[in-house]
Amino acid sequence: MNYADLSSPELFSLCSGAGDAACWQEFIRRFNPLIARTVLRVAMRYGISNKALVDDLVQETYLRICANECALLRRFSPRQPESAFAFLKVVAANVAQDHFKSRLADKRAPESTADSVEETSATVGWEPPKSSLNDPERAVLIDQIDRKLKEVVPEREFQRDRTVFWLYYRSGLTASAIASLPTVGLTTKGVESVLFRLTRLIRESISGPGGPDAQGAKGFHQAESL
Repeated sequence: MNYADLSSPELFSLCSGAGDAACWQEFIRRFNPLIARTVLRVAMRYGISNKALVDDLVQETYLRICANECALLRRFSPRQPESAFAFLKVVAANVAQDHFKSRLADKRAPESTADSVEETSATVGWEPPKSSLNDPERAVLIDQIDRKLKEVVPEREFQRDRTVFWLYYRSGLTASAIASLPTVGLTTKGVESVLFRLTRLIRESISGPGGPDAQGAKGFHQAESL
């Protein structure tokens, strides 16, 4: 299939389903310039043009697009030919605005809790089943795992590695599809290496160096079923 020939709604539909690497590569080719420009424009309104931050917010935009099995793409209803571009422009702008509003709020309030994420798994290559946990329990476990990521990943690599981790586990993107993101800067093998390393580090962090901790191991086992 030549994905470049698809309309944007058709591309949305395929990516939100079982889109392969080539499908996502076309999505990125078609929409990434718009996403990056939108993020940069919002950042400049706040007097910021830092490339590294813009790249981080572009990655965060893809996380939001892919959250809940690409729920945003599945809910999209086109009303005119260019609706897809307008829709993604709004998503990217909201991500950037949320970041800067949060940063301004942090200057006036105590440090907030870790960013929440909505779905997770804990073993590379494993497809999570339906969760048996209720929403509050799931939120607590997800937040714990996201905090563990902050603890075990060096600051200079955190945004990239966190993006790789959640795109893989939250949305089922393949390693090759993640590697095609221009802001990730990794080969497919590099993405696979990051996933393997983070899974191992999180497991060790929960279990502890002296062996599995009963409560930590129980919580991690529950998180695997989210």
